[in-house]
Amino acid sequence: MTPEQLQIKEIVDRETRAWDTQDVNLLITLFHPDMVWPWPKTSSSHDPMEWEMVMGKFNKERWSKSWQHLFDTHRLVHNRREIKKIVVSEEQDGAFAVVDIDTLWVDQQNNKSHWKGRVCKVYAHTGGEWKMTMHTGVLEY
Repeated sequence: MTPEQLQIKEIVDRETRAWDTQDVNLLITLFHPDMVWPWPKTSSSHDPMEWEMVMGKFNKERWSKSWQHLFDTHRLVHNRREIKKIVVSEEQDGAFAVVDIDTLWVDQQNNKSHWKGRVCKVYAHTGGEWKMTMHTGVLEY
């Protein structure tokens, strides 16, 4: 891997640690202020016409509160993630990582929320560091 690809791998690994430890503060370090995260209604909703904007543009307070609520009301059963591909632009100012995930949450009533499939995490190099600018929701291929 190139140095830039290793930097992207570190960010993906940091995000995995944040989910594993349910550390909102660590999770928040990933996001660019202009981050947007569209979410498909189901893991088979490949057509973006079916996608939703659940939380809007990144807002540290709002997103932190939302993730903390998830962590307070759900138990993490497992969080398996495998990087399939990392691509860095020729200019080394943009990148994306393709990651297969299998993350299972269970709430207090034993309802399951299963994030299983493939995602694309998009990054920009800005201010001397990489920040996530966009992330697709989980899709099964």
